[in-house]
Amino acid sequence: MDVKIYPRAVSGVFAKKRMMLVLATQAIFYGLPWINWNYRQAVLCDFATYKFYLFGIVLWPQDLIYFAIFILMLVMFLLLTSANFGRIFCGFACPEVVYSEIFFLIERVIEGDWLARKRLDCLPWVGSFTKWRIKGLKYFAWIMIALWTGFTFTGYLSPIRQLVISTLEFQMNEWELLCFGLYTLMTFCNAGFLREKICKYICPYSRFQSVTMGRETKIVFYDGMRGEPRGGRSKKADRLSMALGDCVDCGVCLQVCQMGIDIRNGFQYMCIDCGACIDACNQVMKKMGYSSGLIRYARENK
Repeated sequence: MDVKIYPRAVSGVFAKKRMMLVLATQAIFYGLPWINWNYRQAVLCDFATYKFYLFGIVLWPQDLIYFAIFILMLVMFLLLTSANFGRIFCGFACPEVVYSEIFFLIERVIEGDWLARKRLDCLPWVGSFTKWRIKGLKYFAWIMIALWTGFTFTGYLSPIRQLVISTLEFQMNEWELLCFGLYTLMTFCNAGFLREKICKYICPYSRFQSVTMGRETKIVFYDGMRGEPRGGRSKKADRLSMALGDCVDCGVCLQVCQMGIDIRNGFQYMCIDCGACIDACNQVMKKMGYSSGLIRYARENK
């Protein structure tokens, strides 16, 4: 049985890059349906008229071959990315990780950092007004994000300006309601509760990525030659006289991992190459006065 993971907040180069990609991808996703092109929605898959609009391009059902070619190109791009940089797509641009990151941010703002969330979960539901209030506020914020996401996704399948009117007048048709409800529910459950379970057990990419990887693949790597034997010590201690490596065994790399894995145990298919452990370890190395890069992106043969 999986233990609930409470990822610790981390700052650093890769955390900033990940947040920038979260903002960029969501600006595109939420903003694109509102853009008009020649007096119509720029991007729209209109099932009512059997047309797909992509700015100045209009595709009909008989043009499905172009869509198949596009999907094939995306798959090839994903495989090439995996062969060169491991699961970096998962760590920085995958919708599951992106929305989990958004939900994590909301959770941290409302409930506090990882220790505060642990203490809150240990409180009983019965007679604990504080837990009901904080959890209720968090779930409300999650639901609002999920509703907005579901509505936006439906806006790619039905003209979004008309969809606003239909929603306000409670006149959505059955297909719009089905799409809106399913995507809202998936966003809420996947990003709020399933999270790392999707990446570990459901997503097929995690299973076949090892087939695409080789010695030239750049992945998150713990330098065991430099870090071992690990052990705690003070900042002023002489690690050489203590016969210790650079790893101070603080466990911060494990605490910040959304997948709940210890990168020091070697390559694991669950690792999404997000770089959170790199940021955390570099901060510890800086405090100890050691050089950074104990955990880093590296290739097996270098």
